[in-house]
Amino acid sequence: MKYASIDNVEPGHVLARSIYASDGRTLLNQGVHLTVGMINQLRRVGVQMLYIENKYTDDIKIVDVVSEETRRQARVNLATAVQSVQGGKDINTKEISVTVNNVIDDILKNKDVLLHLSDIRTDDNQLFIHSQNTCMIATLIGVKLGLPIPQLKDLAVGALLHDIGKVVKDKSLANDKLPTYAKEDSDNHTWKGFNLLRKRHDISVVSAHIPLQHHENIDGSGFPRGVDGTEIQPLAKIVAVANYYDNLISNINNDNQLMPHEACEVMMGLANTYFEHDIVIKFLESIAIYPTGTSVLLTNSEVGIVVDQHNGLPARPIIRIINKGKDDDEPEVKEIDLAKETTIFIKKVYN
Repeated sequence: MKYASIDNVEPGHVLARSIYASDGRTLLNQGVHLTVGMINQLRRVGVQMLYIENKYTDDIKIVDVVSEETRRQARVNLATAVQSVQGGKDINTKEISVTVNNVIDDILKNKDVLLHLSDIRTDDNQLFIHSQNTCMIATLIGVKLGLPIPQLKDLAVGALLHDIGKVVKDKSLANDKLPTYAKEDSDNHTWKGFNLLRKRHDISVVSAHIPLQHHENIDGSGFPRGVDGTEIQPLAKIVAVANYYDNLISNINNDNQLMPHEACEVMMGLANTYFEHDIVIKFLESIAIYPTGTSVLLTNSEVGIVVDQHNGLPARPIIRIINKGKDDDEPEVKEIDLAKETTIFIKKVYN
């Protein structure tokens, strides 16, 4: 499969990964042959990147840290929680607990696999994909930091619901009288999320503080309170990293969307200012910097596709080079393992 921009997708290309709506419904199934109408509809719903099949890379399979079924169920349960909050009803915390337990179980089984954030975003599912991704990244970091299961559950619950305040309509849950610093929390979503969750006896105070503090920075430049690292809940520091990275690679702000390797460079630059260094290091050990299926230009001038990853060496994947022959000649196919070819580097990423 190949990870491609919607602008480079043509009629007849075959979709390599299914695309889902926010409620878990399938919008387009894996294996469908894309038409002009389908491509235009994908543009209309906000899809910018997707996976398509490629005859030279049809053997490529992405190993998911969290299974597709767990991710799909997470989106379904999040959609239910959002509908409940919008309707002024209580969140079904049993469903959230089931989702969190499944995410933790999957990650504990696959903790050494690099995380690919491979679900295709649309305008409809953006909030749910972001919440799901933030939960997966934060939980994987938590596992690599050696957190015990009870803390992992608090972390995953808070991460999954970190943006729940964005759908709260009850103005009494906001804190309009309190000052904001550095950036303005214009929709008050941090306070709304905190005040919603802290009233629940079945959600820990630690989890409730994650929605409140996931935009705080350890140098005190964040919001809503502008507190420094000594006053930020440790689990919120983890979610801050996960949330910031996923926002960088999402199409929430189209002009600012970054490729994963670019976003990772930003994250490295913010270590010890916005984020704790140790958390950023564990994050970088967890993410596929060059996701499988990405087209890249190497410093030896060859162009190829990332076909496999090295656990612990996310910047040194295996690249498949396809040199097409003349006329009917079979193309020359070879692979370069950047973990072994230490003088060759990725120079550019194509989308």
